[in-house]
Amino acid sequence: MTDASMDSAPTKGRLTTVDARTKKRNAAEKRFKAYGLVAIMIGLFFLVVLAVSILRSGLPAFTQAEVRVEFTLTQAQFDEAESQMLKTKAYENLFIAALQSQLEERGLDVSFDPAAIERLLGKTGSTIREYFRENPDQIGTPVTFNLAASSRVDGYFKGRVTRDTVVDSRFLEETDLDLVDALADAGIIITAFNWNFITGSDSGVDNPGGAGIGVSVIGSFFMMLVVLALSLPIGVAASIYLEEFAPQNWFTDLIEVNISNLAAVPSIVFGILGLAVFIQFMHLPQSAPLVGGLVLTLMTLPTIIISTRASLKSVPPSIREAALGVGASKMQTVFHHVLPLAAPGILTGTIIGLAQALGETAPLLLIGMVGFIARAYPEGVVSGFIDPNSAMPAQIYTWAARADAGFYEKAWGGIIILLIFLLTMNIIAIILRRRFERRW
Repeated sequence: MTDASMDSAPTKGRLTTVDARTKKRNAAEKRFKAYGLVAIMIGLFFLVVLAVSILRSGLPAFTQAEVRVEFTLTQAQFDEAESQMLKTKAYENLFIAALQSQLEERGLDVSFDPAAIERLLGKTGSTIREYFRENPDQIGTPVTFNLAASSRVDGYFKGRVTRDTVVDSRFLEETDLDLVDALADAGIIITAFNWNFITGSDSGVDNPGGAGIGVSVIGSFFMMLVVLALSLPIGVAASIYLEEFAPQNWFTDLIEVNISNLAAVPSIVFGILGLAVFIQFMHLPQSAPLVGGLVLTLMTLPTIIISTRASLKSVPPSIREAALGVGASKMQTVFHHVLPLAAPGILTGTIIGLAQALGETAPLLLIGMVGFIARAYPEGVVSGFIDPNSAMPAQIYTWAARADAGFYEKAWGGIIILLIFLLTMNIIAIILRRRFERRW
């Protein structure tokens, strides 16, 4: 065949030729990649919107309007106040006099009554009396008190309350804002970082400014210790037995099906189970992190078992065959070769299960771990497990259910702290995975 005849041969079927079907297939592939890219961009967009919404609504909870007043209580004033029937009222009058004196020193002539101070700061007399009774050596020396302003005053500084929207009530009157402006001009009212929100406890429904999440953080910490101490060894041991040692029969198939079904059971069902078994039958202390940890352990076990079995399956069979071939027993093969290679996946699944348990609310509410019972830090390790306490999700739910906008702001701030905990747990999972990861 001559070169001319080869050049004139039809080009259909050549590898270098792109026919219509190939063009259509390549176009479909490009469209699929574009759809995937669009889906990722939409997901990232909503993630950014969620993050911005949480930060915008929650960051104001980390600041608080405070009234800073330098107050000197003499021994004669202390003795006189303690001798009166209404002791806290006497201390409040002394505080108001000191506040009036500081305003006059700054050249501001503002008249106000004790009721206005109570609406702005709450019961200042009890705070001052408690301080000097606990610190008698401070009598006669200047003491600076940082008193949190009421939620309405705090909202006035944050733009949540304005003169146009304020309604005269027992919490705040429009004329009180003149005093607030005067105190702000004198530098007596300032906006400072709200450490009490991080370290404090829940407060009454009329005092959102004094509410904190610190005690609930401790409750969540003790609760997660129970979950980790129980779910990790039980879940890993059950997974190793089912995957490596259990015979394949109808009984093990039934167990596997039930484990998969338990992973999809609503969390409130575990709360009802914990209420019936741990509290009503076993008479364990109600609202205790110990009971909350037991309930969340039952809920977390299926997740840990499923993820651990998947990690064990991912180890190549050649590892087992090589270990058995050189004389290792079945136990040695599993614990010396298979389990170390599956450790990164096991740790990741455990952290994911713990993170899921940390954010659960419904089962904790059923066993009584509501937000308003968390009023004090536990006195020791044992009391941390058995004394009534709350958890971060329950505390956030309690704040969100209250009518005051200040509590709603605190709920968003609590979500930020909860997310920080979840991110910390995921970072730990990544570090541990990298630390124990082995390649074959």
